[in-house]
Amino acid sequence: MLTESTLDPANAVYRQVIKAGDHWSHVIKKGQTFRILDLEGNQAADTLFYNAHDPVDRYSASDTIRCQQALYLTTGSKLMSSGGHALLEITADTCGRHDTLGGACSRESNTMRYAIEKEPMHACRDSFICGLHDHSDDLGKRDITCNINFFMNVPVTPEGGLSFEDGISAPGRYVEMLALMDVIALISNCPQLNNPCNAYNPTPVEAIIWD
Repeated sequence: MLTESTLDPANAVYRQVIKAGDHWSHVIKKGQTFRILDLEGNQAADTLFYNAHDPVDRYSASDTIRCQQALYLTTGSKLMSSGGHALLEITADTCGRHDTLGGACSRESNTMRYAIEKEPMHACRDSFICGLHDHSDDLGKRDITCNINFFMNVPVTPEGGLSFEDGISAPGRYVEMLALMDVIALISNCPQLNNPCNAYNPTPVEAIIWD
């Protein structure tokens, strides 16, 4: 559901542009509002969330889908953890649909889906690993789970498959979430060049936080 926010970025306590293909992590405290802004349009922002006090309790795609009985995220969606806790709730959304199924690209999947020579290309799984290590030496690839793809369009086909399609976002569109507990947010601003999830042209997004 399309819902605009009343929050002004000029009043934010934190702003950071995340370059195309880069990673970012930050603690969002309970009660803070977190926005991901698609600056140039059609950019997939692969995202994971963790309970800041117990990272084993982390975003769960299956629990989120089950609790809301919907495959796609938008205003009103609660992002559930593997421990059954609500991590965040989407409170504003000017895109209207965010993917829970497509997962994160990796060098292995690029090789399998596209061509063997794609293996050296940077991928979201690499970014997630770097972001986790930046946050804590105790976190690593074992802590990467099924992620959210904000702004990404992955329809389910009539046969039950997934199709990576052109994005439905545009410059200036955003998704905004209220933190229901202290969470670690981890973003891989997707570097994918082999399918249309980024319009074959990865671009920056911005992370904005309000108290």
